[in-house]
Amino acid sequence: MNAEAIKKSLQDGGLRCTPQRYAVMAFLMEHTSHPTAAEIFKAVNRSDPRCSRATTYNNLRDLVQAGLVREVAVEGRAARFDANDMPHHHFICDRCGKVEDLDWYDVPRPASGVLGKRVLRECEIIFRGLCARCAPRHASR
Repeated sequence: MNAEAIKKSLQDGGLRCTPQRYAVMAFLMEHTSHPTAAEIFKAVNRSDPRCSRATTYNNLRDLVQAGLVREVAVEGRAARFDANDMPHHHFICDRCGKVEDLDWYDVPRPASGVLGKRVLRECEIIFRGLCARCAPRHASR
């Protein structure tokens, strides 16, 4: 994604395009490995030492709230962040913690009344198991 597209996506999300916010979004667009907040901070701070840890974390929160970035919760590990705006599901490896994108397919909505007064925003599936790299090591045991 080019610089103008990143600036436009921030603007469309209702966010000002600060240098630090731009750097966080650009990093996420370039790195599809679902980095943690600490990994994002380290990379962004390396290129711009003025970008503090708090600024990075605040920008991630703002990007998530604006719907430009998804936070992927990984049980027992640091949350990971994803700027892929195409609908997709995730696979999380139980052993190494790697998060991978999986093709989207529609998830059936709960039957009327099951959610009570809750308002459903979206449904996604997180698959858990062993990734292609870890599975052979598990089978050889």
